[in-house]
Amino acid sequence: MKPVKVGICGLGTVGGGTFNVLKRNAEEIARRAGRGIEVAQIATRHPNPKCDTGTTAITADIFDVVNNPEIDIVVELIGGYTLAKELVLKAIENGKHVVTANKALIAVHGNEIFAKACEKGVIVAFEASVAGGIPVIKAIREGLAGNRINWLAGIINGTGNFILTEMREKGRTFEDVLKEAQELGYAEADPTFDVEGIDAAHKLTILASIAFGIPLQFDKAYTEGIARLTTADVNYAEALSYRIKHLGVARRTDAGIELRVHPTLIPADRLIANVNGVMNAVMVNGDAVGSTLYYGAGAGMEPTASAVVADLVDVTRALTTDPNNRVPHLAFQPDSLSDHPILPISACESAYYLRIQAKDHPGVLAQVATILSERGINIESIMQKEAEVQDGLVPVILVTHRVVEQRIDDAIAALEALDDVADKVVRIRVEQLN
Repeated sequence: MKPVKVGICGLGTVGGGTFNVLKRNAEEIARRAGRGIEVAQIATRHPNPKCDTGTTAITADIFDVVNNPEIDIVVELIGGYTLAKELVLKAIENGKHVVTANKALIAVHGNEIFAKACEKGVIVAFEASVAGGIPVIKAIREGLAGNRINWLAGIINGTGNFILTEMREKGRTFEDVLKEAQELGYAEADPTFDVEGIDAAHKLTILASIAFGIPLQFDKAYTEGIARLTTADVNYAEALSYRIKHLGVARRTDAGIELRVHPTLIPADRLIANVNGVMNAVMVNGDAVGSTLYYGAGAGMEPTASAVVADLVDVTRALTTDPNNRVPHLAFQPDSLSDHPILPISACESAYYLRIQAKDHPGVLAQVATILSERGINIESIMQKEAEVQDGLVPVILVTHRVVEQRIDDAIAALEALDDVADKVVRIRVEQLN
């Protein structure tokens, strides 16, 4: 059978890995796909020394690829929003299938892209956009199709996880570890997307859409970064038998969908709490299957290429199928997506870790307990570090039961108004994930 011809746009880390995997495993891939998958053209401005492209046609203009009548599938690996969107929409307009690893593009412009793809009868595949080589999109969209998904939670940014692991294991500061992460190539010169949760929110937006059958709504995701975390809070969490992870959480409730990325205390005995370094993991809870965990490399040359090539195999298998009988982009049929709203963070429910710098006076704990009790907030555990009194202030650490966030906001405002409380109250959300 005639091989499927692929055009790769971008020969950087992931593009180079994709080319190498396709070349190295060509025979195995053809056996799986039912026909060969051949890279017919590459668009790149800079050659990749890790790729022997041989006689493969190379152009500096990405639009040469999408306008090439020989190309069946366009692989978009240039990243970003604007040019990538133009490229993908042009490829769709030309009747070409698309494979992309661009989570920002899908999270922000996916609704428009998928609508155009349905109109033209082509596929846009995006497994590599979330968690690198972990096939979590396929698992939720297909493997768990018989389930009503209740919630999912993921460590979906390796840079943030590396930083928190080093802070916990070696007692290092955030600034110190971030500098090393940049030197190692884990973090960009501008690390904002990683450490402020934007990258994770892109990925969580995609996961939530395929889990709950809702349109992509990145603009409604709550994001909170890890830059303000201290080694003291990491250590206090450990003393309470918790670990702090930068977690993306999506949960279905009667009132709406929770969609939030923030530092989170997780019980130390949970498997996901022991995912360290740059590794990723996603927990998904379904009504039939219970909780499942997907773990692996969330980035890197060949792990991400693994997901890109898997998408190429899937698209190749589906080339001759009726477009109406293909797996929907967001798991649910386009006309069956839900309008279940995304909840503001104030309406989300969680347990909370609070650290209060209180004056070392009798009766302070009673004042704290009264403020929480008046707002219907129950305390699960409390720890007063009297051995760490400095300048007449003692850290009081407590963990609450689950409560709507608005109540915690009100309580924190009241606590900070007390004469016996100095500085801002530190608040970190707690998830049991059981």
